[in-house]
Amino acid sequence: MSSSAPSPAVRLRGFRRPSWLSDPKVLRTEVLAGLVVALALIPEAISFSIIAGVDPAIGLFASFTMAVTIAVVGGRPAMISAATGAVALVIAPLNREHGFGYLVAAVILAGVFQIVLGALGVAKLMRFVPRSVMVGFVNSLAILIFLAQVPEMTGVPWPVYPLLAAGLALMVFFPKVTSVVPAPLVSIAVLMVITIAAGIAVPTVGDKGDLPSSLPLPGLPDVPFTLDTLTTVAPYALAMALVGLMESLMTAKLVDDITDTHSSKTRESVGQGVANIVTGFFGGMGGCAMIGQTMINVRVSGARTRLSTFLAGAFLMVLCVVFGPVVSDIPMAALVAVMVMVSVGTFDWHSVAPKTLKRMPAGEITVMVVTVACVVATHNLAIGVVVGSVTAMVIFAKRVAHLAEVTPVAGSDGTSVVYRVTGELFFASSNDLVGRFRYATDPDRVVVDLSAAHIWDASSVAALDAVETKYAQRGKTVEIIGLNEPSARMHRTLSGELTGN
Repeated sequence: MSSSAPSPAVRLRGFRRPSWLSDPKVLRTEVLAGLVVALALIPEAISFSIIAGVDPAIGLFASFTMAVTIAVVGGRPAMISAATGAVALVIAPLNREHGFGYLVAAVILAGVFQIVLGALGVAKLMRFVPRSVMVGFVNSLAILIFLAQVPEMTGVPWPVYPLLAAGLALMVFFPKVTSVVPAPLVSIAVLMVITIAAGIAVPTVGDKGDLPSSLPLPGLPDVPFTLDTLTTVAPYALAMALVGLMESLMTAKLVDDITDTHSSKTRESVGQGVANIVTGFFGGMGGCAMIGQTMINVRVSGARTRLSTFLAGAFLMVLCVVFGPVVSDIPMAALVAVMVMVSVGTFDWHSVAPKTLKRMPAGEITVMVVTVACVVATHNLAIGVVVGSVTAMVIFAKRVAHLAEVTPVAGSDGTSVVYRVTGELFFASSNDLVGRFRYATDPDRVVVDLSAAHIWDASSVAALDAVETKYAQRGKTVEIIGLNEPSARMHRTLSGELTGN
């Protein structure tokens, strides 16, 4: 990396000064990125409001408060959090059955759950997400982003298609001319001018719903503060908290990889909770990290700091409240073109290249396909990640179960036999351990050498106890040697204590 490249922050009189205060180029990038994201957030937030069964302003308010709050308290700079489809799907039944007040209460409680889960270290579970699941996650979100645009490309007036093609062409070729202004912003502006000047009748942002004309005001949810209310909203709040954290942490990990930087997942978990609590008190529908808008911000626009996230929320409200009539005239084709480019850029094409698939183990490919299939089938990234991770664990357990070997070696005096056990002993590999010994024909003294093995769980201790018992029934003695300290400690603690006999 060049020494002249701007760092995320520079020292100034003992304080860490954001790079956008020192470098005009960084400031311009962050400001323009925030504007592009704000424009892309409007139709998305309105659509998610419809899914949740609430007024479009509710989704827009949630996107505003989530983005502004997470910019301050979140752990991953440049990541965008706002109203999302996953959260909308979780809380829609609650709003439908009990009303909007209960939805707001659930959002606040979900925020509390996320803070607690973050404090308990739930973010550390991310280390158990395999690379194949991460690749499947990336590819499935690219597919979902594209599928979300399909309704905007079907059953529409024919001018939508040349506008869409023009938007894609602008985003492909404009960066070759200059990168001073983000290509998506240029594409949106040019297509809006064309449609207005030529009087082309195509679907616009305004067709999605009315934009708010004022800022949200804080308040308490309109529900009775009783135990019955708590038991009603708690299941929905917990589901929202888990889904929101899963998508946010996976998105943060993806941005870490793209930017080659590290972020605090614990701070992000707590930050998501704080943002949802703030959003709930402002009457929003809650949310989590937005993958599509994050890709626009980080990958397409090149943003790297919290300023772009903050401005995305701030610009969103300015665009709605101050420039609502102008924003309403933006053709949906322009925003669809942006999202299509995002989906193409997000997909990991290398992972599905024939050369890669030939070299990749079948188990890894299976995990990736299972993850993608679950996400596309359920439209829920969290479900896909969980199912993919469980599949990976099952395949891993099956693979290492066959790595434990038992090799008999005759003793030097002919009155004993030594069994050398190698590999990792746990519930999967130790199940067939008992059948590897020749109880009837072995001499009276049997030595089990575990110097090349490791005991991981109680199942392995129980298997060794069973081996000793079978030899004892034939009047033969067993000596276990070579245990490393952790294995010896587990064996001492559990041996003879795992059965009631």
